[in-house]
Amino acid sequence: QVQLVESGGGLVQAGGSLRLSCAASGSTSSINAMGWYRQAPGKQRELVAIINTGDSIRYANSVKGRFTISRDNAKNTVYLQMNSLKPEDTAVYSCRTVTTLGVYWGQGTQVTVSS
Repeated sequence: QVQLVESGGGLVQAGGSLRLSCAASGSTSSINAMGWYRQAPGKQRELVAIINTGDSIRYANSVKGRFTISRDNAKNTVYLQMNSLKPEDTAVYSCRTVTTLGVYWGQGTQVTVSS
């Protein structure tokens, strides 16, 4: 199994920045990809960004140029640097990993952007 623990959420004004972290533990050698998803109230969960073991990266169109996903393999941690935040970025952000053992989710962290 793989356990994911997120941190870094909070309240920020529009135009501000936050950095989310997702630390993986357990069978980390089984990880193929890690990514961030978000779910706003009343909306479906959507992909924000994903990075795989080959460092191929994909972003949602709505965050391109503002968000950057990166990973530190030595720490088994993936980061999401979020700049130029907008009120519409307000959501619960969850880390997800795809492994050879299955798919695992973190508990989620709230990001609130005030106008």
